[in-house]
Amino acid sequence: MKKTSKALLAVSLAASMAAVSACGGGGGDDPGSQDSSAAPAFSTNATGDLSAWGFENADEVGTSRLDYAKSKLSGLSIKIDATAFDAQKFTTRAASGTVPDVVQIDRRYVATYAAQDLIKPLDSCFTAHGIDPKKQYYPSVVDDVTYGGHVWAVPQFYQPPAIMLNKRVMDEAGVTDADFDTSKPEALLAAVKKMYKASGNNPTTMGFDPVSTGANELWILGLGGQLIDAEGVPTLDNPANTKALDFLKQLNDAQGGYAKVKSFTDSFDTFGDNNQFVKDQVGAQIDAQWYVNVLTPYVKKVDIEAVPFKNNEGQPFTVAGGTSFVIPKAAKNPDAACAWATSLTSQDAWLAAGAARAKTIAKTPGAINTGLFTGSPAADQAIRSEYVKPSGNAGFDQTISTYYDIVSSGKSYGASPVGQQIQTEMQNAVTSSLLGTKTSEAALKDAQTAAMRAYNQTR
Repeated sequence: MKKTSKALLAVSLAASMAAVSACGGGGGDDPGSQDSSAAPAFSTNATGDLSAWGFENADEVGTSRLDYAKSKLSGLSIKIDATAFDAQKFTTRAASGTVPDVVQIDRRYVATYAAQDLIKPLDSCFTAHGIDPKKQYYPSVVDDVTYGGHVWAVPQFYQPPAIMLNKRVMDEAGVTDADFDTSKPEALLAAVKKMYKASGNNPTTMGFDPVSTGANELWILGLGGQLIDAEGVPTLDNPANTKALDFLKQLNDAQGGYAKVKSFTDSFDTFGDNNQFVKDQVGAQIDAQWYVNVLTPYVKKVDIEAVPFKNNEGQPFTVAGGTSFVIPKAAKNPDAACAWATSLTSQDAWLAAGAARAKTIAKTPGAINTGLFTGSPAADQAIRSEYVKPSGNAGFDQTISTYYDIVSSGKSYGASPVGQQIQTEMQNAVTSSLLGTKTSEAALKDAQTAAMRAYNQTR
């Protein structure tokens, strides 16, 4: 779960999504335009051998769900490849027809494989198991894996980002929670300047780490921009995107400039005893929900709260990120794959995961249960009700509640056959804009040209 969420904070993605030709079989040449009646039928027959690829370094949340699914699907012999997902490896195996029956991937790239005709639409998978995706999952999560009128993946996890606050730094500067309102850029910028500290020209305390490249899409979508239109076409040169990039540049320039900001934030001991909240190196930072777990061992050394990111209309806003299970078109046992994936993400599986997490926390002195964010609102609330209790630390409790409050306000990044290219090109545009090598308008124009070139190759 942590590994998936770290993608929000990453500067770039190393994987390369190779474009391959469609891989035979029924359903037409353009999966995105298939009629639902042409989708393959799934049954509830879960027997025989099942090969799966996923669950790299599974913790108790993963192993408990694997155990649950195994107990419910006793007719299956399950073999799991727990290595990290690799896009090139997947497309190569898919083209040769030697893929596993089910694969765990980032939801951002589901539409890419759907457009390449490498995975199966799962509408009848859900129907066979009596699942209505629109009721079981958050709308933004379903939107992530919907393309051309079909649902192409079984979602799991949803790690919403928000603004985590360092109250020590804020109090010293006379800044309040209300000052961190992203719908009021000028007031926010003034608060950031009050908290910023430097030695010479080098930052020593960031007033606000906006995670400019890793969280750029939160800023763009939250401030009224658009990455992808309803048909999956890139829209990186949307005029509203320019405003978001210009404000990000203002934030960075007010704190030494992007080059110095990046050098400073790269030095953070993010997962260690000297992390940026312990050392007061940030007054605030964009963080996904999982980072609250990272800070729980340091509850006596940090003073945190959180506020939601707000859109340009002043409403709480977040984005939906997470993983999912897809079934390759060449899967040898798709019925078993469907049964396994839906079992792993069922209410009972998540409750088993919640119990396993609570057991682990009970063995750790001082640990705080921050809940699980599963992609399913019913599971999230059931786990919260059962296991998320007052910790004795008002700041942590307020932070945990903030993430629960915003999870329903999420928005999908959008589904496109060139999802990764869009993300990569946007990160390139943000970097060149922040460094001042291009204006935001020119950077976005170049990014759109590159993304459209990739998109046109899929048609």
